[in-house]
Amino acid sequence: MSVNRKLQSTEEESLRPQEIFNEQWKIYQKLLNENFMKHRDIYNILHNFLVNYFPQPFNMLDFGCGDASFTAQALLNTNIATYKGIDLSTQALEIAKKNMEIIPCNLTFIQGDFSQLDSELINLHIQQDKFDVILISFALHHFQLEQKEDFIGQLKHLLKSGGVFILIDVFRREEEDRETFLTRYRDNLAKYCSTLTAQDYSMIENHISSCDFPETQQTLYEISQKQGFNRFECLYRDDNFDASRLLCIYK
Repeated sequence: MSVNRKLQSTEEESLRPQEIFNEQWKIYQKLLNENFMKHRDIYNILHNFLVNYFPQPFNMLDFGCGDASFTAQALLNTNIATYKGIDLSTQALEIAKKNMEIIPCNLTFIQGDFSQLDSELINLHIQQDKFDVILISFALHHFQLEQKEDFIGQLKHLLKSGGVFILIDVFRREEEDRETFLTRYRDNLAKYCSTLTAQDYSMIENHISSCDFPETQQTLYEISQKQGFNRFECLYRDDNFDASRLLCIYK
């Protein structure tokens, strides 16, 4: 292979992650614009909760923060003092930094895989910190059940006394198994997301089939209770699709 062809191949490989991100981002933006997972409703409720629950300055750790666009809106006019966002995608973090510029607090963004709380990255950046709020939005359902239990167990050690773990995610109905949920999810995508192309739908289908493992709300409560959390509250439940929910789990 010539030097020029090697350089071309290297450039193409370096561009590929950006292309994948761009494609996935376009699809995700379509879902947000359709309000399919009820982001607008949920984050409006989150804003009201933060205003009322924290009359004093508070700090937040945001696992899987993405571009933080809805989080920034939820944090407007609250008493947020420090915000720390962690995400695997460097592209998303760059967007998050811009979106969070409207929030007058101490901001930190960390690139890394938050699913490994015992990793060097997490130990370096958050081991000595304690947080009033830990937020995880539409990410925990990617973990297997045992991973969820281990992860929630470690969250308790990162929260201050009286702190709250806020979980925004999709949930199965109590009587549903995973396949029944995924079938219902696919059917609702086709019914309610008119802007999705056949290629978009195929990419989402591949993602949820291989990566989505939602639990029931009761299962998450039982896990949290086992790990030492003492109070649980559901602040939002989507009455239409009945998947997206906002839970507060208190230490």
